Amino acid sequence: MARLSPHARGLALMLASAAGFTANVLLIRALGRLETVNVWLITCARGIMGLTLILLFFRREFEPGHLFTRRKLLERGLIGGWSIFAYYQTVVHLGAGRATFINNTYVIWAALLAAWLLGEKLRPAIVLGGVAALAGLALLTNVFAAGAGPGPYDLLGIVCAVAAAYVVVTIRQLHATEHTSTIFAAQCVFALLICGVPAVLHFQPLSAGAWVLMLLAGVFAGAGQLTMTRAFRDLPVVEGSLLQMLVPLGIAAGGAVFFAERFTRTELIGAGLIFAGTAATAWRAPKGTPPGDD
Repeated sequence: MARLSPHARGLALMLASAAGFTANVLLIRALGRLETVNVWLITCARGIMGLTLILLFFRREFEPGHLFTRRKLLERGLIGGWSIFAYYQTVVHLGAGRATFINNTYVIWAALLAAWLLGEKLRPAIVLGGVAALAGLALLTNVFAAGAGPGPYDLLGIVCAVAAAYVVVTIRQLHATEHTSTIFAAQCVFALLICGVPAVLHFQPLSAGAWVLMLLAGVFAGAGQLTMTRAFRDLPVVEGSLLQMLVPLGIAAGGAVFFAERFTRTELIGAGLIFAGTAATAWRAPKGTPPGDD
C-alpha cells in the first residue's frame, strides 16, 4: 500500500477523531438516561482515561516535565481544561442543540485566529464550506426553533468557542516543538486540576453500569483528542476544525439508530449541508507540514 501523503493522513486522522468524539457524546447520552452524573466527574473521567492512553501507547515520547515549564503548554492546558467543563455547562443550561451550535462557531473563530497568528490563507472554498456547515448545523439542531433570546449561558458558549479556536491554533504551534502525547496531556492534567476538587465534593455513588459507560466515554474522548491533536500537525487549522463539524452529524445519526430519534425534512437538509461543507476540506493540493513527531 502506498504511503499516505501528509494531507491525506491528516484527513484520515481527523475523521477518526470525529468518530471518537461522536461515540463519546452518545455514551454520555446513554449515561444520562441511566443515572445523573455531575459534570465535574465526567470531565475528570475524561482526563484520567486520556492520561491512561498516553501512558499505554506513548510512555517514551511523553515529557511530563514540559507541562508546567513551557508557556504554550500551560495555555493549552488551562484554556482547554476550562473549556471542556464550560461546554458541558452550556449543554446543561441551553440544551444540546443550542450549545453545540454555539460551540461549533469556533470554526469561524479558528479561521480568523489562524489567519492572524499563523498566516494561514482563507481559501474561498473553505470559507463557503464553513458557512454551509454552520447553516446545516443550525437546521439539524433546530437551534432557532424555540425562539429563546440570548442569555448568560449563550455568552459563555461564545467564550468557549473562542477558547476552543485559540486552543487549536496553539496545538498547531506546539507541533513545532512538542510530541502529540505531551500536547494532549496538558489538557488532561489541567482538566483534572480544575475539576478534581469539585468532583470529590459533589461525588455521589454510581452503579457499575454508570462507571463503565463513563469510563468508556472517556476512552473514546481521549482517542478522539489524540487523533485530532496529531492531525493538526498535517492540516491547517481551518480545514481540521471544519471536519469536526461531522461530530454533530454523527450524533444525530447515532440518535436515530440507538435512541429511536427521527429526522425531519429540515434536519435532513441540514445534514446534507454539513456533509457538503466539510467535504470542501479535501479540495486542495497537499502541502508541506511543520516539524514535529512522526
